[in-house]
Amino acid sequence: MRRTLEPEILDSLPAGHPDALHNRRDLRVVNRVMGNHRWFGRKLPPLVRTGETVLEVGAGTGELGARLATARINVDGLDLWPRPAGWPAAGAWHVADLRHFAGYAGYPVVIGNLIFHQFSEADLAALGTEFCGHARVILACEPARRRRWQFLYALLAPLLGANYVSRHDGRVSIAAGFRGDELPRLLGLTAAEWDWHCTSTTLGGYRMIAIRRA
Repeated sequence: MRRTLEPEILDSLPAGHPDALHNRRDLRVVNRVMGNHRWFGRKLPPLVRTGETVLEVGAGTGELGARLATARINVDGLDLWPRPAGWPAAGAWHVADLRHFAGYAGYPVVIGNLIFHQFSEADLAALGTEFCGHARVILACEPARRRRWQFLYALLAPLLGANYVSRHDGRVSIAAGFRGDELPRLLGLTAAEWDWHCTSTTLGGYRMIAIRRA
């Protein structure tokens, strides 16, 4: 299955639009079913050093950052949307396009949940140049690109109450997802400088842990 990008409906909706709000609810269900937030909660704490602040790119509604804050991890958020009400009080919130954010140098740990698949190969290469030059740890949860997951999602999404935005964008997201070691290579990580581990889960997730070599 070749990786393809199509526009997502959510990107055309205002943050407060009823369909956008419904989509946020659907994304909470997807994250819960896929176990994405639980995975970050397990894998991230041992990798963050004392005094470091994590940057969540595409932080969206802020649930992941709030969860990590309960584990005493300092998290700042980066997104085009305004700061969500539940974002940790101690955490900064940057309203910016992550492709043009100028503050990556301050973040040794970068994480992204269901965000990198939205970008082209050229954008991912540019992003890698921006933050990989400063980061020593990168974690990502993305869709695994398999036709069977598109088929299963099309069957299950209506049963879970997903609206038309979520049904369309879910299909598009899977088609833009990753397989094997595609994501670290698209970000421009090299085996000489980085160790990475990429896995696909039984529930359609693609997960990457990348750690800069000492």
